[in-house]
Amino acid sequence: MRAAVRVLDSYSLIAYIEGEAGKDTMIEVFRSARDSGKPLFLSVVNWGEVYYITLREAGREQADHVEHLISTLPIQIVAADLELTKQAAEFKAERKMSYADCFAAALAKQKKAELVTGDKEFKQVEGEVKLLWL
Repeated sequence: MRAAVRVLDSYSLIAYIEGEAGKDTMIEVFRSARDSGKPLFLSVVNWGEVYYITLREAGREQADHVEHLISTLPIQIVAADLELTKQAAEFKAERKMSYADCFAAALAKQKKAELVTGDKEFKQVEGEVKLLWL
């Protein structure tokens, strides 16, 4: 897999964590980031989405385990500042996407990065954001 600046959405992380379809691709994404020194980016909003889904489905102990796991991966968490939030809001106003997904798309656009996902909602931004499909 070629090295690239990439943004993760919650779908891609959950696929990795839960061993779903796309896990092998995610392993390669992590290896590529580690070996190239190019970090993966994750919006704090998408981090929160992964955490709350795990908390709701598997409880606090597993959610805390996932929090620790994410901290060991070559991922840089990006705060939702005004510029990022404005871009996410513009995506939300123009498309039928979840607000959290809009943050992933906005971050990918801001970083001129490839967005790693398997979530078909992102087909709506294919013209504005490069996508790496799981």
